[in-house]
Amino acid sequence: MPIPAIRSLRPFIGSRDFTESRRFYQAWGFTEVALSPAMSLFTLAGVSFYLQDYYAAEWVDNTMLFLEVENVEQYWPQLEALDLPGQFPGVRVLPIRQEAWGREGFVHDPAGVLWHIGEFNNG
Repeated sequence: MPIPAIRSLRPFIGSRDFTESRRFYQAWGFTEVALSPAMSLFTLAGVSFYLQDYYAAEWVDNTMLFLEVENVEQYWPQLEALDLPGQFPGVRVLPIRQEAWGREGFVHDPAGVLWHIGEFNNG
């Protein structure tokens, strides 16, 4: 029997300060749909994740997400122009670096969730 078509993959991430994290993702450009007082769905360009009003340091400090973009060199100036570190204490945006598999930069959200933002080599 064939496997039914897969429609999405939506990870759950935690937040130290739910209100602050919500504001951070809105400032980044994600659209929020509040699902309950303790959970929201955030979507940007067809990708989504659930943000929870829940914090466990061991979990959040080890959460990483990879956001693949078509052209990281074009995406990065737009991201930096948002000045997320200037708006949110603890947020870091680290420069793009070349890896054997492609290029990536990094964003640390207010709770410490690490976003890898990059593109793969075409080969």
